[in-house]
Amino acid sequence: MKTVFQYGPRLVLLAAGAALLAQGAMAAETGDAAKGKAVYDGTCVFCHGQNGKGEIPGTPDFTKASGPLSQDDSVLIQHITEGFESPGAAMPMPAKGGNPELTDADIRNVLAYLRAQFGHQK
Repeated sequence: MKTVFQYGPRLVLLAAGAALLAQGAMAAETGDAAKGKAVYDGTCVFCHGQNGKGEIPGTPDFTKASGPLSQDDSVLIQHITEGFESPGAAMPMPAKGGNPELTDADIRNVLAYLRAQFGHQK
């Protein structure tokens, strides 16, 4: 009969593997800000501006503490995915910022970039 000590190295490897998988899943869920910057620069910057304050009247200001980044990620992901019209906006943001090529990963990445760049963590 084998004892726990005989399985020790295997248990350590199993636990380490599980921790790495969990870390990878969390990173995939939260997004990659560096990749998100490329998405922002290619899709979002035209309306939201480099400074996040908005280039078009009514475009939400990402730099305000009470602005869109004060909302939960699930709300923001829905707004990005489906489109959204802010009160007072000259026009609504189209689904995926008008870029139908955006993937779910792109959307998570751009949200990670917005939070990193404009300092609002949820």
